[in-house]
Amino acid sequence: MPIDHDLLAPPSHFEAKCHKLKRLVQSPNSFFMDVKCPGCVQITTVFSHAQTVVFCSSCATVLCRPTGGKARLTEGCSFRKKID
Repeated sequence: MPIDHDLLAPPSHFEAKCHKLKRLVQSPNSFFMDVKCPGCVQITTVFSHAQTVVFCSSCATVLCRPTGGKARLTEGCSFRKKID
């Protein structure tokens, strides 16, 4: 069975499907993100795999709820990944 891609420079979509420890360069799946509250438009930093309920500091609205893996954002919340 022939290999359809270069093993030394695999395409990004192939690397994204691999387990975090089996990638060419190991990298975590988790990240920090800025979440914008739909009520007061304040930005809060949240971990992508948060294990507790995260509230807005000014209006006490629930921003995200934990699931088994990644945290689920509530409806109306927008986010962006934080850059190093």
